[in-house]
Amino acid sequence: MAPDQLLILLAVLIVAALALYAAQLWRRVWTRQRQQAESNLAQRQRLHDDLRVLASSLLDGQLPLIEGAIRIKVLLDNYDSQLSISPQAQVFQQLYDATAHVPTHADWQALSRPERRQHEARFAELTEAHQQQAHEAARWLLDEGLAARP
Repeated sequence: MAPDQLLILLAVLIVAALALYAAQLWRRVWTRQRQQAESNLAQRQRLHDDLRVLASSLLDGQLPLIEGAIRIKVLLDNYDSQLSISPQAQVFQQLYDATAHVPTHADWQALSRPERRQHEARFAELTEAHQQQAHEAARWLLDEGLAARP
């Protein structure tokens, strides 16, 4: 075999090896994209299911209004930002904004009893003022807002 032919054969083998390597890398990329899409779909389905449970619990009185509204608002933001800002769901944002300054978890426990009572009184006022609207929003989520979305 002539030296030129040997170089051409070597170049063809190198190109073929690189093409196989590139195909293998692309297969990995496609696999990761598919796995990511499946993961996103599963997460979206979990958020959908969690929103249904929270809205139902809010309507059934199994969940305090303020806590339910905050949880629903946060999940809606992660589930569908357009749904979150829809006029029918604005009460969740309003209640979230009205209570955003309230300490949670260990910071709540660190509050004095009078400070806690003050926040709880505010929660009661907000519940009184927004309960009907929040129940209507939860009913809308169950009947329409989440119905067309997986």
